[in-house]
Amino acid sequence: MAEPPETPIAEGDLPPHLKRLRLLVTILTLTMIAGVITISAVLVIRLNADTRPVLIAPGDFALPEGVGLVGISVVHGRTVIVGDDGVIRVFDSESRALQQEVAIPD
Repeated sequence: MAEPPETPIAEGDLPPHLKRLRLLVTILTLTMIAGVITISAVLVIRLNADTRPVLIAPGDFALPEGVGLVGISVVHGRTVIVGDDGVIRVFDSESRALQQEVAIPD
């Protein structure tokens, strides 16, 4: 004797805990899809960004006589030089003009 074919279970027939599980799986799937799209977009934006190297020669900036260079950095079009005399000097990267001096307190 042949068995009758199984009838599919309608969503209204599911127990409440399975309905919540189905909702959680759907939310997780949508979150993962959004995450993959976001990561892909960030990679495309960052890899296509203009990444020209900043060429700054420390000798181009006028430091006082006898002051040694401890550190140099370029931030937003400005060159920041830290001297061994405890003074931070901010120069314009284009004109090489001194914009600001900040003494580091002892």
